[in-house]
Amino acid sequence: MDPLLNEFDSFVRTRTPALLRSAYLLTGDQHLAEDLVQSALARTHRSWSRLHDSGNAEAYTRKIMYHLQVSWWRRRRVAESMPGDLPEPRGGDSAPDHAQQTTLRLTLRAALAKLSAKQRAVLVLRFFEDRTETEAADLLGVTVGTVKSQTSKALAKLRTVAPELAQLYVTEGSAR
Repeated sequence: MDPLLNEFDSFVRTRTPALLRSAYLLTGDQHLAEDLVQSALARTHRSWSRLHDSGNAEAYTRKIMYHLQVSWWRRRRVAESMPGDLPEPRGGDSAPDHAQQTTLRLTLRAALAKLSAKQRAVLVLRFFEDRTETEAADLLGVTVGTVKSQTSKALAKLRTVAPELAQLYVTEGSAR
């Protein structure tokens, strides 16, 4: 088998779960997340010959995901729902209190469903992906001011629609 194909296959197998988690948070829908990752991986595959040695394949794939999501939200104006389950991270990071984690996930899921696609994308980049405002703006193809305003609006809306998230975080943080 072609060594480049082996490398791409390995990349897909190891990084798809993490890409799916990010895509789910961006889209709010398991099926749309899978479509987004598949589209991004197809574009990554086309550029694999120049990416495989650079070590930037995942960054390239994520940037494609963000750009595709921006183009999708600009084209579509349909009501969104969040069916499906958020893919679980692999590894031994099991939470000590399953009930509390489930409550947090359900609350967060319901709260994220009430945000616009743009607000959700900004929050995913800023807080899940731990990107700077400038990085998020570059990835989304918007201005830093847009990232700031959308972050502010999204956090204000989360505080309104799910004030219990603050309490869950304080409880979880104090248990550490």
